[in-house]
Amino acid sequence: MSDWPDDQGNGRGYGRGSGSTQPEGARRMRHVQRGGPSGRPGQQPGGGVPQQPSYDDGQGQRYGDARDEMFEPRASRQDGYDSGYNTGQVYGGAPNGQGNGGQGGQGGGDGYGTRAPRPAPNWRRRIKIGSITFVVLLVVVSVTTYFWADSKLKREVDLSKVIERPDGGDGTNYLIVGSDSREGMTAEDKKKLHTGSAEGKRTDSMMILHVADDGGNTMISLPRDSNVTIPSFKGAESGKLYPNQGRQTKLNAAYAEDGPELLVRTIEYNTGLRIDHYAEIGFGGFAKIVDAVGGVELDIPKGFKDEKSGADFEAGKQTLDGQQALAFVRTRYALPGSDLDRTKNQQKFLAALANQAATPGTVLNPFKLYPTMGAGLDTLVVDKDMGLFDVASMFWAMKGVTGGDGKSMNMPLAGSTGGNLLWDKAKVKQMVSELNNDEKVTVSGG
Repeated sequence: MSDWPDDQGNGRGYGRGSGSTQPEGARRMRHVQRGGPSGRPGQQPGGGVPQQPSYDDGQGQRYGDARDEMFEPRASRQDGYDSGYNTGQVYGGAPNGQGNGGQGGQGGGDGYGTRAPRPAPNWRRRIKIGSITFVVLLVVVSVTTYFWADSKLKREVDLSKVIERPDGGDGTNYLIVGSDSREGMTAEDKKKLHTGSAEGKRTDSMMILHVADDGGNTMISLPRDSNVTIPSFKGAESGKLYPNQGRQTKLNAAYAEDGPELLVRTIEYNTGLRIDHYAEIGFGGFAKIVDAVGGVELDIPKGFKDEKSGADFEAGKQTLDGQQALAFVRTRYALPGSDLDRTKNQQKFLAALANQAATPGTVLNPFKLYPTMGAGLDTLVVDKDMGLFDVASMFWAMKGVTGGDGKSMNMPLAGSTGGNLLWDKAKVKQMVSELNNDEKVTVSGG
């Protein structure tokens, strides 16, 4: 490029912006020569920066070429002129390659403001935080599940209404009742499950589960046709006191007459064993539990068929759904031992059901666990003092006994009268004494 032109075209121009009558020498813009022998524009042989010409402002002031200003430090210039070039410092960076990395911290040391290498992850801290989070989540889920399940318990039986109760012993005694209640069942359900449409409810099965303080749990089945004496009792609803009339009848008649309270009173009177807790489940709830766990596998040694219960089984291993399971535990007319054989089938099925419900596939699978719990708790009737931990204790003890960890037996029998089964009073007394002392039961059942 040329000098600034003046009005006379003499080549001497006034500097733009000059306020003096005597113009100073106009600074001429540098001319950078492009191209070169190397064939690469602007590059000299050897790859260096191209040589730039020097200029004079007309007053003896010489300006160095581009390389002089580009590579000569400002502080070393004698004339104090700042050419705008620096010593290689990049704007935004710090001298000597100490950039701020765009964050005000130390750069990567290359003069271009790059970030320092990220530190290695603190795995110990991450594991600690993850563990704490997991524990907190587990506690929240557990507490929520507990209150949800506890709210579903139907605490409808008041054992405080039972009079003249025997003294308690060691361990805890549960009376577990399977009733023929049709509550909540539709007409289609009743037809499908062969339950009929009888009003009210009766007991189809009764068991005493003794949970020892130091192990040795025992389950005793009480045949519904057991011959018992109905003692004096207070009406559960009326509160009226009924005297002992020495009336002999079947055990399940006590339940039909005045419900769970009279059943407990009758069992305690005829055995001398105090019942601590009561649990009852109906037909519908039983079938729903079986379906919720995906059915129960059972090995049936001999096939049988019963029109009353709807049972129709062949021999061999098979998986029973809710409908089939209910038919299996209710059947008695098609069995040689009638009610005694039925109690054995009930214990056998409970063992299979408890094992299935306690498998990791059910317990660790919320899509199975919650439906199973919901199905059982929705129709589970318990006494007013029974909590969720008592229910869990009962379940695990029952699972252990029916699975072989403990003793399972029928009530000791001494014959029958009028179709009713007679208990062996001497053996019953010995059995109760052993239970009260948390001792292993040595007597044999019927």
